[in-house]
Amino acid sequence: MLLLISPDSVEEALDCAKAAEHLDIVDVKKPDEGSLGANFPWVIREIREAVPADKPVSATVGDVPYKPGTVAQAALGAAVSGATYIKVGLYGCTTPEQAIDVMRGVVRAVKDYRPDAFVVASGYADARRIGCVNPLALPDIARRSGSDAAMLDTAIKDGTRLFDHVPPDACAEFVGLAHEAGLLAALAGSVKVGDLGELTRIGTDIVGVRGAVCEGGDRNTGRIQPQLVAAFRAEMDRHAREHAAAVAAAS
Repeated sequence: MLLLISPDSVEEALDCAKAAEHLDIVDVKKPDEGSLGANFPWVIREIREAVPADKPVSATVGDVPYKPGTVAQAALGAAVSGATYIKVGLYGCTTPEQAIDVMRGVVRAVKDYRPDAFVVASGYADARRIGCVNPLALPDIARRSGSDAAMLDTAIKDGTRLFDHVPPDACAEFVGLAHEAGLLAALAGSVKVGDLGELTRIGTDIVGVRGAVCEGGDRNTGRIQPQLVAAFRAEMDRHAREHAAAVAAAS
């Protein structure tokens, strides 16, 4: 399971760099513009320069409307700015067809510029609250659009979490559908250390966190702390070892 950490500034990215050995992907977002809020191109560039060259940089394009051309341009801007993982929050798409339309434009725009870029179609565990596409439709949307991964996050940051909206068994179904489609499955949404056992059990490929590694557990007012990143990774590794041992014992 890969650990994706989301700084919202160059200063926080430098804190991530101090904990680089404990994380896999540095994700650039702007939390005050939404759960997948897009940051400025120059911030992406500066964060790309601030973190070790062997750590991929991801960038969110935003909680986007159903405007395929607009979103494709934004996604290309993130790639040009140095991101190799491009995440699109399908906030304004109410049907799978709309979501596929948006993601096909993103895939073409990004991969025409950089074929090795990694495109992530992101939906929302609390989709019913905002009227967007069903979470379990995301793997098929990602597959049909040519994306590389399907992701779930939470749209409304009000203290509710991923498993409050999509229970672990439903998340396991999401992961299974993604894997059947040849995609990676990413899960986020106020994920805490206590969720790592379930996330490991269901085969999550990428776990995205912010609040869990910020001082006070606050994604908006807290700052990422390198020691909290290290502690979170240690728990990830412990669960991975325990799960592997359990699987071996059962076989």
